[in-house]
Amino acid sequence: QVQLVESGGGLVQAGGSLRLSCAASGRTFSRYDVGWFRQAPGKERAFVAAITWRGNSQYYRDSVKGRFTISRDNALNTVYLQMNSLKPEDTAVYYCAASFNGGSRDYTEYGYWGQGTQVTVSS
Repeated sequence: QVQLVESGGGLVQAGGSLRLSCAASGRTFSRYDVGWFRQAPGKERAFVAAITWRGNSQYYRDSVKGRFTISRDNALNTVYLQMNSLKPEDTAVYYCAASFNGGSRDYTEYGYWGQGTQVTVSS
């Protein structure tokens, strides 16, 4: 059983940065692959980034490559999403999710979800 709690969201101007954190409970969290997803009003949940349990592979949606970085600290049971050069189109609720899926881009392959954190980027 894994419980996930996101934090770090907020309001930022275009071009600014935020770092999201996904803190997990459960001693086996270090064995889970973790993904970040986002959902804007009226849109489907979309893949943002994923990292494998060892942290040796990271995956990104094309629109965030070069701007976002996913990382993890298994000793702290935490996964991070560093977001730089933010754009208004990045505005959404951001969710982290965990599963054993090799860092899938498909949200249906994740079994554990956090409650989400709002990111708003003003122009």
